[in-house]
Amino acid sequence: MKLWSIRGNSQKLDGGAMFGNAPKAVWEKWAPADELNRIELACRALLASPLAGKTVLFETGIGAFFEPKLRERYGVQEPRHILIDSLREAGFEHEDIDVVVLSHLHFDHAGGLLAPWSEGRAPELLFPNATFVVGAEHWQRALHPHPRDRASFIPELPALLENSGRLEIVSGEYSKVLGKSVRFSFSNGHTPGLMLAEIVGVEQADGQAHGGVVFCADLIPGRSWVHVPITMGYDRNAELLIDEKRAFLEDKLARDVRLFFTHDPQCALAQVVRDERGRFGTAHETGELKARTLAVA
Repeated sequence: MKLWSIRGNSQKLDGGAMFGNAPKAVWEKWAPADELNRIELACRALLASPLAGKTVLFETGIGAFFEPKLRERYGVQEPRHILIDSLREAGFEHEDIDVVVLSHLHFDHAGGLLAPWSEGRAPELLFPNATFVVGAEHWQRALHPHPRDRASFIPELPALLENSGRLEIVSGEYSKVLGKSVRFSFSNGHTPGLMLAEIVGVEQADGQAHGGVVFCADLIPGRSWVHVPITMGYDRNAELLIDEKRAFLEDKLARDVRLFFTHDPQCALAQVVRDERGRFGTAHETGELKARTLAVA
């Protein structure tokens, strides 16, 4: 199986919002801010093929579905659909994708499912041959959002996914469409039912899979958030997220599972490490994946 990091539309968002209660004197060392206090963020997807005999895309980034006024408000930097261009550079069209796995349905992770904005045109779903995999608890959140995060959802998207006839809602460790090749776990600190997808590695030790890759989504948006106390202002429950993150990192360290980051502008993939004081960090950082081989069961 081969892996590609697929670049989507990039964003600039307020650094204070992205780093929660961490002071600017701390976070600006990791992410320098512009004159509007915004930091650069990627919206990166992961492409795996063949995985369970299929071409699988993990997330779609923010895309280009916003009208110009909202594109400016949310700091989207490019007007065209960068994800489609990046897929093509890797040798794929969006029609070639068999499965799209969505950690959650916030617009910066699922907006790339939609065709670019055009005056007077209703939202249109891309990926006509894909099964869309979404976690059950988060699906309910998308249908009935809380006032705190209602603006993070695309109102038309759930109906488009459901009406496609290609939606699979997952409540356990595995999906029907991908079988045992991808294992799911769930987190609630950022949003209810955030679904974390691990491409299961081929190595086995003590009855557990080692050496895979996990899509960290918004549990750990990038290297800076590997530091356990660092959370986002967008997280619904920072204390819960910290506990979930610690357990997540301990597990991935023990099983040598690589971390794939969606929002880190410079780093797509890294190994978890821990120093003599018990603090987590990253090593063997990779900026981009181009047909990188991964052995899978």
